[in-house]
Amino acid sequence: MGINLTFLGHAGFLLSDGKHTVAIDPFLTDNPVATMTPEDVHCQAIVVTHGHADHMGDTVAIAKANNATVFGANEIAECVGSQGITTEPGNPGGKIAAEFGWVAFTQAFHSSSYNGQYMGMPCGAMVHLGGVTVYHLGDTTLFGDMKLIGEIYQPDIALIPIGDRFTMGPELATRAAELVKPKVAVPMHYRTWPLLLQDPSGFTPKGMEVKVLEPGETWQYQ
Repeated sequence: MGINLTFLGHAGFLLSDGKHTVAIDPFLTDNPVATMTPEDVHCQAIVVTHGHADHMGDTVAIAKANNATVFGANEIAECVGSQGITTEPGNPGGKIAAEFGWVAFTQAFHSSSYNGQYMGMPCGAMVHLGGVTVYHLGDTTLFGDMKLIGEIYQPDIALIPIGDRFTMGPELATRAAELVKPKVAVPMHYRTWPLLLQDPSGFTPKGMEVKVLEPGETWQYQ
């Protein structure tokens, strides 16, 4: 078993095991590095880590086009659910069963709002499909319980923000990866705009593979 992981640019990804596809934080419209449009995305589920526009992105449009279920914090589920979308609300600490496997939200240290509306706690997201566990850290700074999260969920892949200013920079992201201890660490949330770090070379965690993906690139993990 395994998955294909497609980088949408910024912090967006598609995970597919050949039968099910899950989108995470699908921000494409107004994303200057995106190579795909919302119409290119076909999925059964969407996981949203928090409410900021560069993560909520095209969630509503993609969910409506695909009749996809949105997984997110309770406030995010209420927001998109009011637009006729099927939701699976959750919060850090719980696990949500799904046709493809499961989703679990973890804590993240950031903020979360959409168009001025509070969107609940920001989260990281653990997504399990195709026998593979992927940890999307969301937008967060470093915190010590990343070690415990890694021990509990034992993620195969960690998607880690490195862009600085709004999230960890490469030095803290390196420490985060070494606490989580995935098999593969993928940097994200950088070079989208001039305010963010443009180069991942400072992201150098030891004890794992670092996989740098270009927007639109698909990588197979088995």
